[in-house]
Amino acid sequence: MMEEVSGEPAVMWGPTIVGFGSYHYKYESGREGDASAIGFSPRSANLALYGLTIAPTAGPLLEKLGKCRRGASCLYVNKLADVDLDVLTRLARDGYRHMTGVVHHPS
Repeated sequence: MMEEVSGEPAVMWGPTIVGFGSYHYKYESGREGDASAIGFSPRSANLALYGLTIAPTAGPLLEKLGKCRRGASCLYVNKLADVDLDVLTRLARDGYRHMTGVVHHPS
């Protein structure tokens, strides 16, 4: 689903994160780097989803998503059956667009 909404192939970011697309960040401290625009990490306790909570449209969508928990920069889902997959798809699309600056991605 993340590959479909981003139009980007899956890429490993370190040993545990599967990412789609990328963005460049730079902090006021001068530290900078690249990170995946959206992605996930399958963990034993849950599925960690990255880049889905930052878009301006995320708040209302998260209320409709279903059973999940928010972390500092990610979303935790115990199993995909606990969430509305249409809402999850929208969060991924909006997150990708927000992180990469893509306004319209070809369908």
